[in-house]
Formats: sequence, C-alpha cells, structure tokens
Amino acid sequence: MIDIGKYNELRFIKKTDAGLILTDGEKEVVLPYQHAPQDIELGDNLHVFVYIHSDGRLMATTETPLAMVDEFAFLEVVDTNEQGAFLDMGIGKDVFVPEREQKRPMKIGQKYVVFLYTDERNERITASSRLTDFIDQDSHDLEEGDEVSLLIFDESDLGYSAIINQQYAGLLYHNEVFEDLQPGDVRRGFVKKIREENKIDLSLQVIGFRHILDLKDSLMIELQENGGIINLGDKSSPEDIYNQLKISKKAFKKAIGSLYKERLVVVSDDSVKLVIKPADETAG
Repeated sequence: MIDIGKYNELRFIKKTDAGLILTDGEKEVVLPYQHAPQDIELGDNLHVFVYIHSDGRLMATTETPLAMVDEFAFLEVVDTNEQGAFLDMGIGKDVFVPEREQKRPMKIGQKYVVFLYTDERNERITASSRLTDFIDQDSHDLEEGDEVSLLIFDESDLGYSAIINQQYAGLLYHNEVFEDLQPGDVRRGFVKKIREENKIDLSLQVIGFRHILDLKDSLMIELQENGGIINLGDKSSPEDIYNQLKISKKAFKKAIGSLYKERLVVVSDDSVKLVIKPADETAG
C-alpha cells in the first residue's frame, strides 16, 4: 500500500514520456526524469516521497520535503485564494490549507506552524493551523526529567507553548526562559513536571541532580579554558548568566554552590575563581 505524503520503497518497472513508472505491486507512480537517478535500472528499488498531482496522478520525487503527513512543521505561505492558502513544502508541490483549517487568516510571505494530514475525501496532502485538533491530549508516555524535542508554536502571558516529540503539547514559562523564542523555533527540552489532566511543564535545562553534575563539569571546563576565572557571580543578572553560559541563574548558583562546598572555587559578587591548590596537595 502506498503512503501518500510519506516516503515509499517503490520498484522501477518502465519508462514513459512523463517519466519513470514505479510501483508497489498494486498502484503505479510517476517519477519525473529531472528527479530520477541517472544510473537507475529496471527492477531497482527507489526511496521516494509520494504525493497526488493537481491532475490526480500519483507522483514521486527524490527531493526532500520540509515535512510529511502526520508531522507538525513551520511552513511559508506562497499563495492564497478564496478557498484557502498554499504552503511551500520544498519539493515544488505546495500543500493546501483550507480556510476552515486556518486558526487565523494566513498571509503570503508569513510562516505558520501547521499539522499535515491526508484529506479523507481525496487523499491529498492538506494542512491545518488548528493544532489542538491534532495534539494527543488524553495520554502520553513521558516522565519527569525526559529529554524531548520541542517545536515552539505560540506565546501567551504565561509562556511559550511547544509541540513535544511531534505528539504532545507543553509549556515553557516566561520566567524560566532567557532567550527570545519565536513560533517555528526548535529546541532540545526536558519535562519539568506533569500536572493534573496530563498538562506538561517544560524546561530548556536538564532537570534534577543530573543537571547539577553536568553543570559542574561544564563550569570547571569553562574556568580552565578562561584562565581560572568566570566574570559572573552572585550579583550577576540572569540575562548575563544566560548569555554567557546558556543556563538559568538558579542553576548557575546551585552548581557554583556545589563546587564551593568542595573547595574547588571561590565566589564573589561578580566572579568565580578556580582554587589553585598547593603543588604537594595536588600531587598527594
């Protein structure tokens, strides 16, 4: 069975004026010559992306699409009409967003986070910016501390909403984010807390004790590479700390506090310095 809007392994069976004919054993797909490998031979299998052409034919391409069916993606509007908008998929084939599937009216030149699916009526690749209709909100297999992939899709007074692992949704709180995020940004994140009704709080920082261990190692490397000093301390602003180290002030103070207890550093209002141990203590 051919999966429209996804990659398929198809066999080359013949040539026509329109291009190579590929098949899964049941249906035939046209691969235009400009997208066909020059050294292909009859019987060879090809890994191709399949879609439906405007004339109704099944078409294939070896180009890489910006997104596939059942995925969320950040795509640009290249045209609009009374029925909807067309988004660039990166393969010379645009994906249609019906007007009813637009959370807000789409404008040419703007980019939007959308979900791609196949229209049940005609099997054509279609997109929607009404993301909550496609997010799994009933259950998930996540645990606190899990590392996840995040796609930012909205901003509110509380923070930034993000798609988690192409399946779920969660929230990054404003007071825990020290960079200007925009819809379409992709980040590595972590599950901070799972609240009632499966609501998920997120963080851009590693969660828990493992975080402090990782930061301790990173800060020791930073100190060693900067002559034994970091020009950040107890009175440094959260913005300065994030700009230099890409961590929150809270995480910075915990890691530095742990290094201080081990007598590896001395801390002042505006700096952290590596403790230089006597040669005989180092040797011992």
